Amino acid sequence: MAEFWYYVIMVVGILIATFSQLILKKAAMRHYKSWIYEYLNVLTIIGYGMMFLSTVCSLIAHKVVPVSMAPVWNSCSFILVALVSRIFLHEIPSRKKLIGLGIMVVGIIVFSL
Repeated sequence: MAEFWYYVIMVVGILIATFSQLILKKAAMRHYKSWIYEYLNVLTIIGYGMMFLSTVCSLIAHKVVPVSMAPVWNSCSFILVALVSRIFLHEIPSRKKLIGLGIMVVGIIVFSL
């Protein structure tokens, strides 16, 4: 049962990373009066803080979760980023991106078998 919580930590880390990328994209879409404000603004600091937290989650989870599963988890994060971008930023993925995401899904299924 304890192993279950390590997998939950891994999934939470992936979700945190997904939303941190959304926040960083929002920060990048803004215009700033100086280059220093591009890096020293609330959204960027929160986004990088969340990425750090995501890394901590991954480190904790890999105490139990096999490292060989890391590529599968990382692929899932790309899919989640595409979904979240579609929902919150109203981005329409290109045909190439959809094909790439489809290949990732097939790879996840094959790797899981």
